[in-house]
Formats: sequence, structure tokens, C-alpha cells
Amino acid sequence: MSSKTMKLNAAASKNADKGFQHGVLRRLVEKIMFFQDEDKTFFDPKSFAWVPSVEAEWPVIRKELEAVMQRREDIPNFQEVSEAQKALTEGEQWKTFWFYAYGEKADENCARCPETIRVLQRIPGMKSAMFSILAPHKHIPEHRGMYKGVLRYHLGLIVPGPDGSCKIRVGNDMGYWKEGKSLIFDDSHPHEVWNDCESYRVVLFVDFLRPIFFPASLLNRVVIWIISRTSSITEPMDRIREKARAVEKTPAEMAK
Repeated sequence: MSSKTMKLNAAASKNADKGFQHGVLRRLVEKIMFFQDEDKTFFDPKSFAWVPSVEAEWPVIRKELEAVMQRREDIPNFQEVSEAQKALTEGEQWKTFWFYAYGEKADENCARCPETIRVLQRIPGMKSAMFSILAPHKHIPEHRGMYKGVLRYHLGLIVPGPDGSCKIRVGNDMGYWKEGKSLIFDDSHPHEVWNDCESYRVVLFVDFLRPIFFPASLLNRVVIWIISRTSSITEPMDRIREKARAVEKTPAEMAK
């Protein structure tokens, strides 16, 4: 296959990704499958039986996060792994330490945080997970997620004060992070984020399968599998794995 043909195929794949994210097909699929709560922004964490067991482990997760943060300069900036994020961030204002993306695993990063990975397995239908690290006074402008078939889970790990200075707007509703506490929302709605503090805000960021009944649940899994094979997922994950392999292990990590 010629290099010209490969470029044309890549361009076609990216156009197809964008077509699903913003086009008629996406709206049609979502309208049919999620009509019962399509306008809902935030979900009550108490409605999800697994949330208390995850929240109970937040000090363990934070301990592994703190070890990762000791080498903050090695954590990729989001726009370095996903060029689409250049519209949302620049410089070192938003760093991401990925474990999974739509089921694709970053083995090296997972190996550095085994307790976090253990806890993630408690979340039914977990598809994507990372530490999301926002610099002081970072504002992420309005954007929306790729697909309504997953819900977004945030567990507060480092949330500087005062109360209310780290917040997220989803649709017309506001949410506020607290350490050791959960937020669950539909990120397919327009949303934006503020860290109006003097220090870093970090959450455990997870996408999990939206709970729906069969046979819609089966169709949802198929759609997510298709998304996982698109260039908008595979190319960033290749970069994440490459950057993770390039990071030298500390003596303590090598002794494990």
C-alpha cells in the first residue's frame, strides 16, 4: 500500500470518527437507546451500588497518585497524546495519566498503580480510566464527550480549597469536587471545568457503561467496541504506551 493511500485511509477514518461524534447517526442512535434519561446531567452516586466500596479506597488510590506526581514532568500533557485536545488546553495545564481508554490498556501505567487498578475492577463496565491533573487556575472550556453510551465518574483525590473553587458545569447544572467523594455525570452534554485554586486538582476519571436494559445494552457494547477501534482512540493510546515505556523506573519501583 502506498503512503498516499495510507494517508487517504487515515483521513477517511478520522472523518468517519467526526461524522459519528457530531452527525445524524450519533443523534439517532442516542435518541433510540437513551430516551428515558437523555436530558439528565448529574446522577446520584447512591444509585450505584459499587460507589461506597470505591470511595472507601480513596486514600490508597491517592497514595499511588502521590508517587506518580513526584515525577510530574514525566506525565504527558493531554494535547501531546490527543491532538484533538489542543482546542481545550496548552502547555502543562492539563496532564493525564491513562490506565485504559475504551478498553485499551496502558500496561506500563497500570503496573505503576496496582492498587488503583484493583479498585477500578469494582466498577461494572469500566472502559476508560486515568488520573486527570489540572494546574492552578486552569479553565477547560466548554466541550462534550464522544458518545452517550458511557457515564463519567470522578473520584476526588486532591481538591484544594476553598469549597466551591473546583467545579464543573454540565448543561445548566453545577457540580463540586470533594476529596474521597464521587460525581457521576453524562459527559455528552456540553460541560466545562474550573480550578480556581493555587494548587493542583486531581480526580480519578472513569468512563463506564451506561446501565440500560437488553437488547439496547448489547447494541451499546457493539457501538463502544467500534469506537475503540477508531483512530481517535488507537492513535492516542499508542502515544500513551510509547511515553510510558520511555519513562525510566525509579530504584524503588525496580525493587517491586
